[in-house]
Amino acid sequence: MRRRRIAKRVLAGVGVLFLATFVAACVSTDRFRSLGGTPNEASLARIHRSPQFHDGEWKNAEPTMLMKVSSWETAKHWWNGNEVREPPCPLPVVRPSLEKPPASGLRITWLGHATTLVEIDGKRILTDPNFSERSSPSTLVGPKRFHPPPIAIADLPKIDTVLLSHEHFDHLDMASIRALAERGTTFHVPLGIGAHLATWGVAEESIVEHDWWEASMIGDVEIVSTPSRHFNGRAPWRTGALWTSWSIVGPTRRVFFSGDTGLTESFREIAEKKGPFDVAMLEIGQYHSDWGDIHLGPRGALEAFAMLRAKYLLPIHWGTFALAYHAWDEPAQTLSEIGGATVLFPRIGQSFEPSVSPPHETWWRELKCYK
Repeated sequence: MRRRRIAKRVLAGVGVLFLATFVAACVSTDRFRSLGGTPNEASLARIHRSPQFHDGEWKNAEPTMLMKVSSWETAKHWWNGNEVREPPCPLPVVRPSLEKPPASGLRITWLGHATTLVEIDGKRILTDPNFSERSSPSTLVGPKRFHPPPIAIADLPKIDTVLLSHEHFDHLDMASIRALAERGTTFHVPLGIGAHLATWGVAEESIVEHDWWEASMIGDVEIVSTPSRHFNGRAPWRTGALWTSWSIVGPTRRVFFSGDTGLTESFREIAEKKGPFDVAMLEIGQYHSDWGDIHLGPRGALEAFAMLRAKYLLPIHWGTFALAYHAWDEPAQTLSEIGGATVLFPRIGQSFEPSVSPPHETWWRELKCYK
């Protein structure tokens, strides 16, 4: 009898714990809406016609391995590694200078991670906006920001369009999308992502889905969905959406935005068709040598930069979230040591015109925690 009572209490405790966890998960994900939605019939038809979609899934142009070691080895490194993955002291965050239009025709503001504001030939374009505290489907758990956003969405100037590269949580953030949609912003996205935005209340007429090499005009600035080498995944029970890079081509200035990607020969084709670029914004952080097919890292970014034939390299995807094993500043430090004068290192939130005042200072080495 005593054993039965103990067993009943244990089962009751497990049940209460399960219920509490489910309720917390439900509330913190807005009833799981943060996981996104399923494409409608029209979108599915376009997906099935895409040259990138066959055998029931999206494919890269080259054979691609997501991970070159076992999940167990990866987990051990994640828990047992001794890298300083978060800054040991506060990072300097600069208030963006956006009052006057750029005299040179191009100004870029790095807002952290892969979020940038590109002001090009009279248009303002925001990339992969993430202004939330966590990179996660949940507001309660998941990697936290190292620093506050340099500017609130409500304080941004009028945005002409938002470009999204893929559906991973650090690049596609529900709260940020909803806040931008309230401002009447349009969204240009790879195939399949429109379903997520529609689930979050974005109007259908504000969403434009692209396959690779499809383009749209924002005034006289062309935005082109160009190839990248990555993978998808937001909810495990869905096929997922396409991933992309973006080429932004104005009458006088040109910018490339990588999103997440590994090295791909497609960069040479992009350079031929849409270059030369004033700036290539390339991911350098949240990488690992065993993920080389899907993330560049600093050395891969330099190779991609050479293939793209851009004038300057602006490193992104570092300094905001800890999503990999390396020390928080290692990607930037490595790049600064081998990259040369063509690499730009703006502070978080700093607005700059590459042709007028290219920022090269290794600011992270000036932090008090290094002195």
